Amino acid sequence: MENKAEEKLAALGLELPPAPTPLGVYKPYLIDGKYLYLSGHGPVQSDKSLIIGRIGRELDMEQGKLAARQVGLTMLSTIKTHVGSLDKVKRVIKVLGMVNCTPEFERHPYIINGCSELFAAIWGEENGIGVRSAVGFGSLPDNIPVEIEALFELY
Repeated sequence: MENKAEEKLAALGLELPPAPTPLGVYKPYLIDGKYLYLSGHGPVQSDKSLIIGRIGRELDMEQGKLAARQVGLTMLSTIKTHVGSLDKVKRVIKVLGMVNCTPEFERHPYIINGCSELFAAIWGEENGIGVRSAVGFGSLPDNIPVEIEALFELY
């Protein structure tokens, strides 16, 4: 049960944004036995502002992928804040990535790779990659480019 997720995060030199507080009637996370459910997260930046824009209009694919990575960092912040340590996560089970994009945009999986690659770097290829869906939406709250929810298994 040796998990070095915290060490990997430190080695990557990544800064976690503040964990977001709910803007609606929901819990940002829920622990049920050995499972950790995270509600949909957006791309919160270090100053608590959100990355805004639709992919294919205000943002290009690379900006969208970076926004998905920022969502992943926001999710890591929620885990550290409420669960205590990234080392308590055994593996990623499922990721649902929602992409705010123009109707003709078709590269949703590429965008969500921004988050998936981050999780693989933190928990390793075996435990950091779970099952996944990446889908396009006509809009997302506050015009954020990406929203992601996930299910994790805890130790």
